[in-house]
Amino acid sequence: MSPRKATGKKPLPKSDAMLERIMAFNEAKGGGVLIEKRSKGYSLFREDNGRPIVRLCPSGKSDLVEIRWWSHRDKWEQIGDFGPMTMPLEEALTYISKDPMGIFWG
Repeated sequence: MSPRKATGKKPLPKSDAMLERIMAFNEAKGGGVLIEKRSKGYSLFREDNGRPIVRLCPSGKSDLVEIRWWSHRDKWEQIGDFGPMTMPLEEALTYISKDPMGIFWG
């Protein structure tokens, strides 16, 4: 096998369907959220003040994501005491936007 020759061209970034869906949801809700892909997941921050909102970590099973919140310990943590909270991406985004526990937007 011969080494690859440098062509000076950068490879095209892979499309990220999950990131595109998160961005589309944000846009449909009027924006206001910064979305960053970081280390096998997606971190969402308030655009107005940079405060962390939520971390979505794909489970590897279909479009299930684990939802993590920014805790009082200043780190991403699981929600609840009985293991990770996982749900399909669209359901997770709706759950976060409604914030029934008051932990994302407070």
